[in-house]
Amino acid sequence: MEKPVLSVQNLSLDFHLRTHILHAVRDVSFDLYRGRTLALVGESGSGKSVTARSLMRIVDKPGVMVGGKIILSSDGTETDLAQLSSSSKEVRAVRGARIGLIFQEPMSSLSPVHTIGSQIDEVLRLHVKLSKRAARDRTVELLRQVEIPNPAEMADRYTFEFSGGMRQRAMIAMALACNPDVLIADEPTTALDVTTQAEILDLIKRLQIERGMAMLLITHDMGVVAEVADDVAVMRFGRIVEKGTVDAIFHAAQHPYTKRLLASTVKLEQPAAARAEAVVAPQPILTINGLTKVYGGAKGFLGSKSFALKAVDDVNLVLHAGENLGIVGESGSGKTTLGRLILRVVEPTAGQVLYRQRDGSEIDVTSLSKAELRKFHADVRLIFQDPFASLNPRMTVRQIIADPLIVEGKLGAQEIEHKTAELLRLVGLSPDVMERYPHAFSGGQRQRIGIARALALDPRIVIADEATSALDVSIRSQILDLLLEIQERLDLSFIFISHDISVVRYFCDRVAVMHRGRLVEVGDAEKICTQPDQEYTRALISAVPNPDPRDKRMLHRTRLSSLSPSAVG
Repeated sequence: MEKPVLSVQNLSLDFHLRTHILHAVRDVSFDLYRGRTLALVGESGSGKSVTARSLMRIVDKPGVMVGGKIILSSDGTETDLAQLSSSSKEVRAVRGARIGLIFQEPMSSLSPVHTIGSQIDEVLRLHVKLSKRAARDRTVELLRQVEIPNPAEMADRYTFEFSGGMRQRAMIAMALACNPDVLIADEPTTALDVTTQAEILDLIKRLQIERGMAMLLITHDMGVVAEVADDVAVMRFGRIVEKGTVDAIFHAAQHPYTKRLLASTVKLEQPAAARAEAVVAPQPILTINGLTKVYGGAKGFLGSKSFALKAVDDVNLVLHAGENLGIVGESGSGKTTLGRLILRVVEPTAGQVLYRQRDGSEIDVTSLSKAELRKFHADVRLIFQDPFASLNPRMTVRQIIADPLIVEGKLGAQEIEHKTAELLRLVGLSPDVMERYPHAFSGGQRQRIGIARALALDPRIVIADEATSALDVSIRSQILDLLLEIQERLDLSFIFISHDISVVRYFCDRVAVMHRGRLVEVGDAEKICTQPDQEYTRALISAVPNPDPRDKRMLHRTRLSSLSPSAVG
């Protein structure tokens, strides 16, 4: 049998905290082979990323490796990285040269003050000892290999001048610069939309096969695992609970935790049962007419006009009372801007947002005064994307949820206390957690707190902007079910903004597809997700990973070309 290029044996790693010792990784063993991909899967906190970082000996203090071996084989020699100091010359020679790492978030992993080219040059000159000219030529060639257009020109650009997908391509180029034996991809597509994700996964797989590398893919997306992996190891609480080929894991899983992960993934492939019985009123609660937002285009120095970008272009939409309307599209399609225009957090360039009030009268949100807008914001609330960044770390849970009630000024202190406790119970949390701060909660619990804050003023419409994208698949499923349960109890309408097609299909009644600021297609959620009319929508749907290794959807996906979207009413 072929010898593994990297063998991890009984790896254990502890974090010595002030109050206790956290056993982050316990007796983890796996092998990586040339040309094969092992997917390390599990929910946040399971120990996946810590395991990957330990292979390169870059675990931050107070993390300490307390046992196990990390044997790297090459040219007939074996090196146990676990026996070497993390700051030793031997380990530094391995990082980037023998083991390449693609980080999860390229924006924070790439330097903002150096050009992309200079960062790749540095890796080459450090490990391969190339001249400045040779390193530059190699950098341009690497950028060409990862399909960045005009590589010679783009090498002189800075990180902020690259889109999310291009940053990830630059990170891949850097990881592959020295032809490593092992490539570690730590959640390489988490922050990307489905079409960009499909392109990046295709690129990584093609380069892996061309170079004969072993790959460790870390992800919590079981659809990605099914599309890309050869073997799977499932982690929970720092231990590997199940290992096997991708087919065996997906079609003959043994461990209850693995079965639960797969069940949560498959669940989102179908519409929620609760939506089949939902009552949607024929009368619209929100009507959007010709909504447009243009950035730029103003006259500059000496009368010259700046470049104009239509972020939202003549959008017409209707939301009915009791309905869940999904807004989907790639990054930059105008989804989030549309949500902000509805709330008038961003001022529209043209168009109307008509809101039907509780008494049946209709108002144009775009012409409201500040005082009138405050009243509108009590009826239309927002759930933010990031449960970590959207909660003030210096405020307790009580203060976070009660803040809208205090600002409104209609309730006394005792009534606010009672309402806050009631809201916590509504989102499945105990009122006993009121005095805790956000850092004491998991991502799913923080999002529940964010939902409780959004519901504080008894709204009629909730705009959820990528409200589940930062969550694990099982927690995502729980939050969606919670929102559906709350909707039924409180008679809410939702505008659900997402790039995750499976989430929209599960949660929404109708879907509006956006591309370059315009509406491409609007229709019933099931039809849009299974039999779309427009080429762009078909390309979007076909790029969604299918959680079945026997039916790899992405292999036969419709490629995006230069599509010109057609506006619809």
